[in-house]
Amino acid sequence: MIDFTAEFGGDPIAEVYFTNGEDQSVKAGQGVAIAIGGEYIVPSLEKLKFRGWIGYKFLTTQADNAHITLTRIPVNLTANWMITRNIRVGSGVAFQTGVKFRADGLGEDIKFENAKGAMFELAWRWVGLRYTLMEYKDELGKTYNANNFGVALSFVFPK
Repeated sequence: MIDFTAEFGGDPIAEVYFTNGEDQSVKAGQGVAIAIGGEYIVPSLEKLKFRGWIGYKFLTTQADNAHITLTRIPVNLTANWMITRNIRVGSGVAFQTGVKFRADGLGEDIKFENAKGAMFELAWRWVGLRYTLMEYKDELGKTYNANNFGVALSFVFPK
């Protein structure tokens, strides 16, 4: 399985201000992810599928003079029920490890504890809508809402 996801939401971790007067928020739940994994169909119950994948999720800013990023390694496990041949619903657990904000010398870098939460999905064929409930906690104990809404493209080979 190959999975591409774009996710939006969460509390701002940092604000980046540009010389042209514009600004950009780095949000805890936001980012783009690419992942690999697998899908297992229960033989005696073909409508039930289990999926698991691990990937790399990142967010960068529009800054030209600095490489400001929020990166993490997501690991997701879901159980899915096929409502029809092409529509599935799923829920499961989402883990994120290695959660780091890097300010590239323009501010403080922040490391976060590993995070876990719940994930819900509604998909048609290979296009899915996801919602993840999650919270990050930084080194000083401050918490950030990392809940996010996402759009996923998920391909299983061979079919």
